[in-house]
Amino acid sequence: MLTLADMPNTATNQDPRPHAVVIGSGFGGLAAAIRLGARGYRITVLERLEQPGGRARVHRQDGFTFDAGPTIVTAPFLFEELWRLCGRRMDEDVTLAPMRPFYRIRFDDGATFDYSGDIAAMRAEVAKFSPDDVAGYEAFMARSEAICRVGFEELGHVPFSSVTDMLRIMPSLLRLGGHRSVYDLVASYIRDERLRTIFSFHPLLIGGSPFRASAIYCLIAHLERRWGVHFAMGGTGRLVDGLCDLIRGQGGTLRCGADVARITVTGGKATGVTLANGETVPADIVVSNADSAFTYGTLLGGKARRWSAGRLKRAHSSMGLFVWYFGTNRKYPDVAHHTILMGPRYRGLIDDIFTKKHLAKDFSLYLHRPTATDPLLAPPGCDAFYVLSPVPNLDGGQDWTALAEPYRQAIARHLEATVMPGLCESLVTSKVTTPNDFAHDFLSYRGSGFGLEPVLTQSAWFRPHNASEGVRNLFLVGAGTHPGAGLPGVLSSARVLDSVVPDARVFA
Repeated sequence: MLTLADMPNTATNQDPRPHAVVIGSGFGGLAAAIRLGARGYRITVLERLEQPGGRARVHRQDGFTFDAGPTIVTAPFLFEELWRLCGRRMDEDVTLAPMRPFYRIRFDDGATFDYSGDIAAMRAEVAKFSPDDVAGYEAFMARSEAICRVGFEELGHVPFSSVTDMLRIMPSLLRLGGHRSVYDLVASYIRDERLRTIFSFHPLLIGGSPFRASAIYCLIAHLERRWGVHFAMGGTGRLVDGLCDLIRGQGGTLRCGADVARITVTGGKATGVTLANGETVPADIVVSNADSAFTYGTLLGGKARRWSAGRLKRAHSSMGLFVWYFGTNRKYPDVAHHTILMGPRYRGLIDDIFTKKHLAKDFSLYLHRPTATDPLLAPPGCDAFYVLSPVPNLDGGQDWTALAEPYRQAIARHLEATVMPGLCESLVTSKVTTPNDFAHDFLSYRGSGFGLEPVLTQSAWFRPHNASEGVRNLFLVGAGTHPGAGLPGVLSSARVLDSVVPDARVFA
């Protein structure tokens, strides 16, 4: 399947439709482009890198294919809706394979927990660790369902444009425990410490500490159970290709290597963008899928009313990510598609990462083996992997130029000693990404992996709004705006545009 990066511009200045410029081609930007295209806008997506996808770009090296960013799909109906808006079916372009189990969680003592959507199997897994906690687990899942119904299904695509919107839902947030942390809510139902870890780690998947993230994010447990966890055959990049193809079918354009330097504003209204090469691209509306801190701090020159340079400096950013992509010349059939390797510490390690900004010697890891499901992502007889370690963002002051290789070697030794015997002698390809790369490649503030940290005071109305504050006709999507990070979050941020972007006929 071709991407728009390979295709000529089919939309011209003679196209009578109002023009929407989308800055960035992450999933939020691509979804926004499709939704606006379906509503009558002519679309131009501007991507500064040489391929579309943003954090979901693809690395191809030595015959291996590595998804750079998201590796799981939850709430697939959000993708399916984009295809339907274009009069097409997603399953004609992309095959989603259900994961069974969703994850295998391995503790430092070797104990494992297979986390799935199978209710009976989950009861048995909980009982394996603590029979007395089965009832508490079931009560927690009932609470997760209630939170998901409000926090995701009812409010995930609703804009929070005024403090009144926040006050209106505050009673529900308090009733559901939104003022508590994820860990606190889990601990109120479950006593076993390892089970508390299992059912509280989810905020780490969207850049938050389980001990600081609002308990609203407990909704993820039910979201996964209800809609499942899936893998896109061919890798997440197939979804990027599919979305680009939808935009092409709408007559839109994607320009890679187009670095936006600033958003032009006249009379308090966004009027287009200026590229780093001096080119101006006029637009009726502008949608930024760039990091929200970069949008306000750089693209608008730090002059935004609410998100001033000082406010951004005081904001809490999510943690950084160290990601090692590697391939082996042998198979590791005992390694699951998704494995979470918990280190010897939980709260202490997270405190090091989020509060002390200290790079600890121990770590917890997420190990992704996509060839467990799709062998074609590696040469015959080989396996492809990526392993992710949460680390401090760049506020920690670590020199990743010097630390990257020693840290990679430490992770390799840990994997070899636990789940991948003979790893070091089996390596045939390797690539590393550090917080420095997030800052350089994605212009991520403080090199964070997920934008703003998902704490209550940076959620909903407290988060950068989808309709920009102070600049008319400027809109934000992606992890740094409402409702937050993760594929369901960024796709939902594009759904919010249906409520806040004016109808294309306004500009006719």
